[in-house]
Amino acid sequence: MARVLIADDDPLLRGLLQHKLAGDGHLVIVAEDGGEVLGLIREHHPDLVVLDAMMPVMDGFEVLRRLKVDPQASSIPVIMLTALRREADVVGALQLGAADYLVKPFIPDELLERVRRLAVPQQVQDDDRARRPR
Repeated sequence: MARVLIADDDPLLRGLLQHKLAGDGHLVIVAEDGGEVLGLIREHHPDLVVLDAMMPVMDGFEVLRRLKVDPQASSIPVIMLTALRREADVVGALQLGAADYLVKPFIPDELLERVRRLAVPQQVQDDDRARRPR
């Protein structure tokens, strides 16, 4: 089971994602604006973040920028899930360190597969690090 932080200002979409991911066995944490995200990351140490670009307080690109310069959080994979579909937005998010980019409207099962691929539970990451020769 992975811990997944969903950050989106749309309550219906947050509910859908929370239901879909929890139904797949993930522990889901939700944020409704970009200002909440960094604090929730420090508090819950998620294995993956699903991040909208257009949110109040702080947009998803700024959240991603701050996340990737934080040594304690920079390795957390981020899937951008947004209505922004311009090439500059997609490329910009990937250059900032997003692991994946999915445009709304999206297929929920496609997002679920992307989450399964990227969300490696922290315990597995810790076990892998412990096994590596030094």
